[in-house]
Amino acid sequence: MKRVNIIMPKFGMTMKKGTIVEWKKKEGERVEKEETIAIVESEKITGEVKAPASGTLVEVLHDVGDEVPVGEPIAIIETEE
Repeated sequence: MKRVNIIMPKFGMTMKKGTIVEWKKKEGERVEKEETIAIVESEKITGEVKAPASGTLVEVLHDVGDEVPVGEPIAIIETEE
């Protein structure tokens, strides 16, 4: 099995951090590639965080309300690959 980090995406040229507004999936749940797993908000935009791979969401690293720098992992998926 392989672990894949889900990182805080950069939705705009000036975005430096995002706030986690909602988790659509919980630890232990199955996720499919490109499925929305979280909603993130920046100063200018609200966007969806998509799963980069199919597998199980094994760890959520930040809670709702946390501000996370762009590029930092927010969760981990374990794949069957």
